[in-house]
Amino acid sequence: MRYYIVDDDRASRIMLSTIIDEAALGTVIGEAANGQDAIPQILMMQPDLVLIDLLMPILDGIATIEQLRANRFSGDFIMISQVNNKEMVAEAYEKGIEFFIHKPINQIEVQSILRKTIEQHRLKNSIQAIRDSLTSFEASNPVHTKKTTRDHIQSILNDMGIVGEVGSEDIIKIIEQLLYENHTIAPLPPLKELYEKLAMQTKSTPDDVLKESKAIEQRIRRTILAAMINLANLGIVDYTNSEFEYYAPRYFDLTDIRQLMNQIELDGERKAKVNIKKFIQVLYSEILNRLN
Repeated sequence: MRYYIVDDDRASRIMLSTIIDEAALGTVIGEAANGQDAIPQILMMQPDLVLIDLLMPILDGIATIEQLRANRFSGDFIMISQVNNKEMVAEAYEKGIEFFIHKPINQIEVQSILRKTIEQHRLKNSIQAIRDSLTSFEASNPVHTKKTTRDHIQSILNDMGIVGEVGSEDIIKIIEQLLYENHTIAPLPPLKELYEKLAMQTKSTPDDVLKESKAIEQRIRRTILAAMINLANLGIVDYTNSEFEYYAPRYFDLTDIRQLMNQIELDGERKAKVNIKKFIQVLYSEILNRLN
């Protein structure tokens, strides 16, 4: 992430820059003491995120955001302020800020908010890239064909923001393998058996199959955890989000998702219990329903 800091307090600018650098949250590419000086630099540098003070001389935070938006700046904003006036806070959110950082600046709060913003930024970029790709594909392929099994699986993984994860291909192949062997909803065979069958497609010796099986399990675990993190972030932003409402209670234990949401909001931690078997079982059942 590339940051630009706008704050008339030099000590605050130094503190924010130090926190970002020490926590490896990105790079501060510029700073200014007021909005008037910041606007031309921000429009030229196009940072991903602007940390901006609410009350500043010459041009305050809200007026600066308005002028940047009027000049089609598309980056995100985080407001910094010790003001607790509800009307001013509400106006700032109406202008499109993502979060508030309260003064005096607290290192843990800053790191937590920036990590949440980074996750949202990555998720939005991933979704937008997929949408752009699909739009381009549809424009060049106007004839609609029947969806394949892989199309259905990728659609679901895309909704959870993990279609680009390394383990997504393993998940797709396991579902295709289950459909090839059995076209009814039934208890899954042991996960170890599924991993080994998939590993044997590319490996020949027992040792290589065992190693690849373990690698497959780890890739799938990381991918499902990424889905949980994406859904948790969606839930934090909007608990009524359609993807969150549909996938969180079906594919996961909602209690685990809520605990993950609390972790992310509290300290930026992103650890959770991953139930691979439930995820694969639900996905397999949903694909069967779509195909029938």
